[in-house]
Amino acid sequence: MLAFSAFRGTNLLRSRGLLSVASVRAAHGHEVAKGEDLSVPMYCDRRDTPLPDIAYLQNLSAEQKSLKEKEKSSWKNLTNEEMIALYRVTFNQSYAEMCKPTNEWKTVLGGIFIFIGFTGLIVWWQSIYVYPPKLHTFDEEWQRMQAKRMLDMRINPIEGFASKWDYEKNEWKK
Repeated sequence: MLAFSAFRGTNLLRSRGLLSVASVRAAHGHEVAKGEDLSVPMYCDRRDTPLPDIAYLQNLSAEQKSLKEKEKSSWKNLTNEEMIALYRVTFNQSYAEMCKPTNEWKTVLGGIFIFIGFTGLIVWWQSIYVYPPKLHTFDEEWQRMQAKRMLDMRINPIEGFASKWDYEKNEWKK
């Protein structure tokens, strides 16, 4: 019997690119997954929290550092391009870019239609190959004969089935 340990599963997921946490090599040669420290401030673009804890870029280039120094003086000296560059140092997306609609609904709707179609194929296959044939008691001829039999036996003549039949005219009462 094959043994599948957590370490082998971690290696498999990492090799497939499915494991996105950092890993640390333990003393005995196996790698152990280490999660992110959520107690430190992180950057994230969210519409409900448009001001993140920290700036988007932490390691600034020389040009960005000079812009940050220029930012400390009057903003009237900055050009529009420099203001946009300073904004992009602090934020990855603007609020308008975060609120821009995506086409994700098309993917969701397509997935729903695929599952509905697959379910329809399963129901069709079952109706042909799994379910038994329709019973003879569902045929209209059988139901007419059964109704005639119930009328001949005068089943429930006071308030039921036979009370709605006119035996003298041989038709249903109006």
